[in-house]
Amino acid sequence: MERIILIDGNAIIHRAFHALPPLTNKNGELANAVYGFFSMFLRIIEDFNPQYIVVCFDRPKPTFRKELYVGYQAKRPKISDDLVPQIKFVHEILEKAKIVIFEVDGYEADDLIGTVARQAVEGKLDGGLEVVIVSGDRDMLQLLNHNVKAAMPVVGITNMALMDEEKTEEKYGIKPSQFIDYKALVGDPSDNYPGVSGVGPKTAKMLLQEYKTLENIYKNLNRVASKNPNLAKKLAEGAESAGLAKKLATIVTDAPITLDIHKCSTKYFDIQGIKKAFENIGFKSLIKRLKEGDKKEVINKKKQVIKKDKKEEKRTEENKQLGLL
Repeated sequence: MERIILIDGNAIIHRAFHALPPLTNKNGELANAVYGFFSMFLRIIEDFNPQYIVVCFDRPKPTFRKELYVGYQAKRPKISDDLVPQIKFVHEILEKAKIVIFEVDGYEADDLIGTVARQAVEGKLDGGLEVVIVSGDRDMLQLLNHNVKAAMPVVGITNMALMDEEKTEEKYGIKPSQFIDYKALVGDPSDNYPGVSGVGPKTAKMLLQEYKTLENIYKNLNRVASKNPNLAKKLAEGAESAGLAKKLATIVTDAPITLDIHKCSTKYFDIQGIKKAFENIGFKSLIKRLKEGDKKEVINKKKQVIKKDKKEEKRTEENKQLGLL
């Protein structure tokens, strides 16, 4: 099965920036986020051996969610002045490496990843494509299905847990598709929007395990009231807030972008371009990993040739036996 990797650029850059000490390049410029991003980037290629790869980024302009709720992400700290130029560096190196980038005003990277994931799976009519989303953002779990998994950093920037539908339900007690309804009930402090006042994670999971969706919870409000009048009252009073929270939590899968999966092929990955960029910055350890990757590629090609030769020998022998040669 072929595999496409979708990287949440901003999430990984931010994680690297806060996880690593203030490393500088040979020009004395801060480059810890750049180093961390590409350390994870190379690890992903080494571990997953993808046939396609895409990186998605946020844009500085407000998204449609800000129009829905003026307080959306209002309490997030301003991006560090030390991080801004590093985001530009990451862009430049990805472009030199000929990696496809998506970013659109008005949409978050989450929405672009959701859209690319849907288009990638739909584009493979035989279903023979695995999508792996790389992000530390738990919101991405709502996108998981039979074809879509998530590689989520758990320690630092290179140790990752691969989440699928079963592991998600096992860990969180709800299905991936229920994460939107879960956030509708509990809200999201990091994005600064409320859910239903007085409904916490434990209650939200209990409700979703019994009623499955937010809409079905409200359809059965009388039933909830017969068991817990106080909870039913909270739900009734928070209905409008829950509806808004669900809209804010839902990742868009129809953003105005079009995936040309062939352009995302890793066969276009410019190793020399990224090597030169690493040399200019002074990332000696990453250059070494690229060289090791070259060796692996050569070894794999040799193995393929050997396999091909063996197949040809077998085919020739079979043809001889059949009197075709």
